[in-house]
Parts: sequence; structure tokens; C-alpha cells
Amino acid sequence: MSSFPSYRPRRLRRTSGLRRAFAETAVAPSDLIAPLFVKEALSEPEPISSMPGHGQHTLESLVKEGRELAERGVAGVLLFGVPSHKDAEGSQSHHPDGILQRGLTGLKDELGDDFVVVADLCLCEYTDHGHCGLLDGEQVDNDSTLEVYGRIAVSQASAGADMVAPSGMMDGQVGSIRKALDQAGHESTPILAYSAKYASGFYGPFRQAAEGAPQFGDRKGYQQPPENVDEALREAELDIAEGADAVMVKPALSYLDVLRAVKDRFAYPTAAYNVSGEYSMLIAGAERGWIDERQAALEVLTSIRRAGADLIITYHAKKAAEWLA
Repeated sequence: MSSFPSYRPRRLRRTSGLRRAFAETAVAPSDLIAPLFVKEALSEPEPISSMPGHGQHTLESLVKEGRELAERGVAGVLLFGVPSHKDAEGSQSHHPDGILQRGLTGLKDELGDDFVVVADLCLCEYTDHGHCGLLDGEQVDNDSTLEVYGRIAVSQASAGADMVAPSGMMDGQVGSIRKALDQAGHESTPILAYSAKYASGFYGPFRQAAEGAPQFGDRKGYQQPPENVDEALREAELDIAEGADAVMVKPALSYLDVLRAVKDRFAYPTAAYNVSGEYSMLIAGAERGWIDERQAALEVLTSIRRAGADLIITYHAKKAAEWLA
């Protein structure tokens, strides 16, 4: 017996109550944001084949889904719009009667201030070329895009968005959006900046859901290379200096080290996006009986919280809220 230490870590693992009492990291429904898609001209919700359990919503089904999420204690939603008309300028992105704007208003009218409605701010769903900004030839023109981003932000805030989330990875986007919001009287509308958004292979199902895949080339010229961490820190620092109220790392699982580095460096409100490919891989494994969906999903969410996320954007939000109840 003398070979055993007096401290035995297994003592605090002996029962479920002990394990719960001494848990270092916890995930609650209020830590979760659910991404939702609202599509113009749908008569009924349309399933997304690559994301089982999710679909493109009508305005009516969007509000119903928002209500169900709120009843389960989920913090809010991140809303994406899919318009019927697309053009080179993405004009429907800032139209006052655009599908995203109507979705924002419907959610806020139904759910009020206790439920957070975040508007994704980008052009890829609205342009006929599928890129996140205006084009100069086949290159995205950073500076002309910033003016449009400002118009989108004002339109979204006017429609009721509690927060806008620019995701296009244009240089200077946060500062331009902050200026536009302030000048339009929306100085209280916060910005959640997609600060470290990587050119990832895990976005495939989302591009089906949002109908925003690029029609030529790729987004490597403006999204971050997966190899870089220091660059992510520089991006976050710039966004904070420009007025971001919170920063984000996307995707989550392959970039937990980046998430931890951002949180440790800035001690700033930090979100992570558990993206569509990460969700769909887990669902596919569960459907084949290779993994247990509930155990694996909660493990994933715990790992993201443990790495430093204050808020997790995840397609598992609704299920996880039920499991955590």
C-alpha cells in the first residue's frame, strides 16, 4: 500500500454527482447560438440534404423555430438570408424589404429582447458570383466592398438585429461598419467580428444551405490560411482596435489552439463557430452507428468552451439544449 500516493484522483470520479460537482468546464444552453437560414419564396421549409435535421426556413417556420429555441434556453440565433434575386452587387443584402431583414423583424417582434438575434453580414449569399465582396475583374475589391457592408449593417440594425456579424474578412470592415452604424443612430448595436475565419474545407454543407458557393476561384485571397496562428492574433487585434465588441474564431475544432491563443492574448468576449462540416461529420458517424451522437456532440461543445469560447455557434444548439436540460 505504501506505493500508492495519498492523493488519488479517482476518488472525485467515483460517482456522477462527484464528477459534476468538480467539473472545471460547463456548457449551458445560454452559451449556444443556433445558425438558421431563411429563404425567399418558399411555401414550406426545405430540408438541407447535407445537414440532416436542418432546413431552409420560410418566414413562418423561422419564427416557430426561434420560439422553440428560446423555450429551451438557447441564447439566440445567427441568421442567414437566401434571396430569390442575385446580382453582381448583392443589392438584396441591404434592401429594407429583403428576406433577411424580414426574418430579423419577425424574430424580434415575436421574441423580444430576451432572445439575441444576430445578423450575418456578408455578400456571398446575395451575389450572382458567390464571392464575399464586389468584384474588380475576378478579384474582390476590398475598399468598394466596405461601403456596401456599411449599408448592410444599417439595414440589419434598422430591421431589429441585436448584433451584426461581418464575415467577409475584408480589411477594415469593422471600422467601416462601426462608423456607418454610429452615423445612422445605431451606436448601441454591437459588432461580433469574424476575426479569424479560415479558408477551410469544412464549409461544404453550409454552401448548400446558404446557396453561396463561389462561381469561380475560391476565397483563399481573403480568408486566412490554415497554417497561421500569429496572423489570427493580428486580425483580432485590428478588429478590437476598430471597435469590435466580440471576436470569433471559425471553424472551431481544427482551430482550438487559435481560440485559446486569442482568448489568452486579449481576454476579450470570444465566440467560436462549430461549422457545418463539423456537424455533418458527426451526424454521418452517428447514422452509421460508429459514434454516439449525444456523447460526441457534448464532448465537442465542452472542448470548445474549454479552449476559451464564451459563446458557441453550433448546429447542435437545439439538441444540446434538450440534452443539457
